[in-house]
Amino acid sequence: MHREFPPIAFLAALLLLLPLPWHWRARNVATLSMILWLFVINVVYGVDAIIWGNNVNIVIPVWCDITSKIIIGANFALPSACLCVCIHLERVASVRQAQTTHSDKRRRQIFEAIMCFGLPILFMGLHYIVQGHRFDIIEEYGCRPTTYVSIPAVFLIWVPPLLLATLSLGFAAAAFVHFMRRRITFARHLESSRNGLTTTRYFRLMLMAVVEMVWNILVTSYTLWFSMLGARPWTNWDDVHSNFSRIDLYATAFTPQIVITNYYVVWWVVPASTFIFVAFFAFGKDAVDEYKACFVWFRRTVLRQTVSDSTAGSFGSIPVAK
Repeated sequence: MHREFPPIAFLAALLLLLPLPWHWRARNVATLSMILWLFVINVVYGVDAIIWGNNVNIVIPVWCDITSKIIIGANFALPSACLCVCIHLERVASVRQAQTTHSDKRRRQIFEAIMCFGLPILFMGLHYIVQGHRFDIIEEYGCRPTTYVSIPAVFLIWVPPLLLATLSLGFAAAAFVHFMRRRITFARHLESSRNGLTTTRYFRLMLMAVVEMVWNILVTSYTLWFSMLGARPWTNWDDVHSNFSRIDLYATAFTPQIVITNYYVVWWVVPASTFIFVAFFAFGKDAVDEYKACFVWFRRTVLRQTVSDSTAGSFGSIPVAK
C-alpha cells in the first residue's frame, strides 16, 4: 500500500492555495484554471488512495463516473491553459498591440474560459466514442477512465494534448524572439502596454509554461507508447461499446508488474505538475510580499497589534501577478 499517496496529493492541493489570491485579483483565467484543475485532480487522487488503498470494492460508483471524466478533462485543460498563457505573452511582447484596453482583457478572458473549460468539457464528452466500458478500479489508485485503445483513440485522447503543447512551445519561442529584438527596451515596452507585467513576471510565466509543456509532451508520449502496446483494431460501435456497464477491477496481486509500474509513474504526473507550478509562483518576490502583507493584516486585525506604516511599507505593496 502506498501510504504516501494521500498526504502528497492533499499537500499538493493545499500548496496551490498559496498563489491563488493574486491570480484571482488579476482575473487571470488561464492560471486560475490551472490551479482549479490541478486542485481538483489532487483531491480526487487523495480520496481515491484512501478509499481503495487495499481493495477494489465498488463502493461509490457515481463518484467514479464523475471523477473518471474529470481526469479526461484535466488531460486537455493543462496544455490548453499553457497555450493561452503563451499566446498572451507573445501578444504582449509583440508590437501589434500598443496598449491593453478593458475590452481587450475581457475578450481574452472569454477566449481563455472557452479554451480552459469549454474545450476539456468537449473532449470529456467525445471520450465516450472510445470508452469501452464504464470505468476501472485499480487497487491503491482508485477510479480511472477506460479507453478502447485504437486509432480513433489516438486522435481523440493523445494527439490533441500533444498538438496544444507543441503550439504552446511555438508561441513561447515567438515571444522570446520578440524579446531578443527589443531586449534593451523590453521593460519599458511592458510598462507602456499596461498589462501589469514586469520582466520578472513575464519570464516566470513563460518558463512555467515551457517547463509544463515539455513535461506534458514527455508524459503524453510515454502514455501513448505504453497504451499502444495493447492497441486493438476498431471494429464497429456496437462491438466497442458492448457490455458498456462493465466495471473492470485490478487487484495488485493479479496485475503484471509492468502495469503496476506504469500506474505508479502516471500517478505522479499530477503532483509533479503541481509542484512545478507552485515552484514558479509561490516563492518569488511577489509571493513573499503577499505573505508579508497578509502577516501585517493578521497582526493588525486579529492580534490587534500596532504595526507602524514604516514596518508595513518595508513589506511592500501587494502586487498583482498576471
